[in-house]
Parts: sequence; C-alpha cells; structure tokens
Amino acid sequence: MLAAEVPESAEWIYSHFAHTPTSVARYAAMIRGLPLSISAHAKDIWTSPDWDLREKLGDARWTVTCTRSGRDHLAALAPGAAVHLLYHGLDLERFPPAAPAVRDGGGPVRILAIGRAVPKKGFDTILSALAQLPPELDWTFEHAGGGAGLDRLKKHAARLGLGDRVRWLGPLDQTAILALYRRSDIFVMGSRAHSDGDRDGLPNVLVEAASQGMACVATRFTAIPEFIDDGGNGLLVPPEDSEAMSAAIARLIRDPGLRRELGTRAAETVRSQYDFRPGISRLAGLLGIPAPGQGAARRAPLGRGACHAGP
Repeated sequence: MLAAEVPESAEWIYSHFAHTPTSVARYAAMIRGLPLSISAHAKDIWTSPDWDLREKLGDARWTVTCTRSGRDHLAALAPGAAVHLLYHGLDLERFPPAAPAVRDGGGPVRILAIGRAVPKKGFDTILSALAQLPPELDWTFEHAGGGAGLDRLKKHAARLGLGDRVRWLGPLDQTAILALYRRSDIFVMGSRAHSDGDRDGLPNVLVEAASQGMACVATRFTAIPEFIDDGGNGLLVPPEDSEAMSAAIARLIRDPGLRRELGTRAAETVRSQYDFRPGISRLAGLLGIPAPGQGAARRAPLGRGACHAGP
C-alpha cells in the first residue's frame, strides 16, 4: 500500500522508528526502487533483533538517532553504515525561561515526575525513595501522565503510607505541563531497562524540566548522563536504587541554594546545547533541502523530495 501511495515526485523514503515502520518503508523503497533513510530513537533500537537492524542500516542511505548511546550501538552493528547523532532538542520559544522568583513561595518542597506509568520509567523506585525520606522533611509529590500501570502505582503509594503528600494529575497538555515545571522545585526521573529490553533514550521531559531551571535527580542510565553532569547541572543515581535516590532528593530538599545552582546550570545547558534549530538544519542538510529561513530551495541530491513514513 505504501509503495502504491508514494507520490511519483518522491525520490527517496525517510522512515521514523527503525522497527515496524522501517520494515514497511524498506519494502516500499525496494518495490519503488527508491533510496531509504531512517530516524531511530529508543524502543526501536533496544528491542529489535540485531540482525534486523543490521540489514536496515546496511540498506539505508543514512540513519540519524537521538542519543550517543544509540548511535554507538547502531554503528557497532553496521560499521560501514552512515549513522549520525542528532539530539531532539527543544523549541525554546515554547519553553522560555521561568522567572527567577517563581519558586520563592515557601511551603513544602514540590517534587515532580512526568511520564506514562510503564515499567521502564521506574516510578515505583521513585515512590520507594519518597517513602524513605526522613520524616522531618516537608515535601509533596505530583505525577502527571496516564498509562496502564497507573492504578498499580497508586496502590503502591498507599502501601508505602505516602498518603496525601502524593497527587496524581493524569494526562495533561503541554501548557499545563509547563506550568507544573514552573511551580515545582525538584524533577525526578527513574529510567531503567524493562525486561524486554525497552528503555528510554534521553527523556524529553527531563530536558523540558531543566529548561525551566528545575533541579533534576535522574538515573545514570542510557543517554541521561549525556545531558546530566552529576553534581554539575543535576544529580545522578544508579537505576533501581531507591536509597541513593532518596538521599539525593533529601539533599536537594534541605539545600535550596543547591537547587537553584543546579537548576540554573541545567537551564544553561539546554539553551547552549539543546536548541532544536541546529539539529533541524543538520537534518535539512542530510535531506538536501534548505533549513528553515534559508530562502529558495536548492535541488536535493536525490531529486525533488522525500516521502516520510512513520508509525
């Protein structure tokens, strides 16, 4: 069907995600005699068989992926393939800096986690870490997101005796999420590997939280250390180590100066290294089209355009 629907003007196919979407795109490219390019991310890299990725990488004109750990893994599978690192980045116009005084309202320290309630996010570890915080500390915890495991997490929080310190906000739009970042003090990310190999790359919500000057605690896992420098612009702990996570959170609760310092450096990291526009320009170069704002289109190396295939 894809081979039949690709416009006659298209002269190559660019597929997002290296598992099923690229299987479809690859066969369509074969049928139509078109070159193939791939964008690989996280689950598709870590849950696909090596032989399958190797064949696709070998057939692709080039592949881009959004973390150094993913790039290194793919490049090792297919040493002759062209695999480029291209971080997602943020549209900084949609995530302008938070006002410096936004967190000076007093009261309990507000801890935030965002994401689907699925095992690879490690929310159960976060809840266990909160349950181990010293009783004299004043804090609240909010979770935003849906997911099949949400009811199980709520029951886990109840068993741990977290009571009314925890609020479950459910799925929210980006405007509401931005407001959450700005009213919260500490962002916590518990990423780990699922039993089937699925894992996060560099979670977008971590970069978003950092853009708003939040002090971040995250696991030293996959691509997170590519963004968080432990002790420099955030704190890192081992995956599934609730004691280490609890100690890091307690340290930040007790030290508002450290929260401000880490949050300021995290926001600087985002603004200096994770603006999405340089990445868009690099991708445009690979596609042979002008980057946004560069005026009249030049002819692409492979012809007039590309067909994009995704899930």
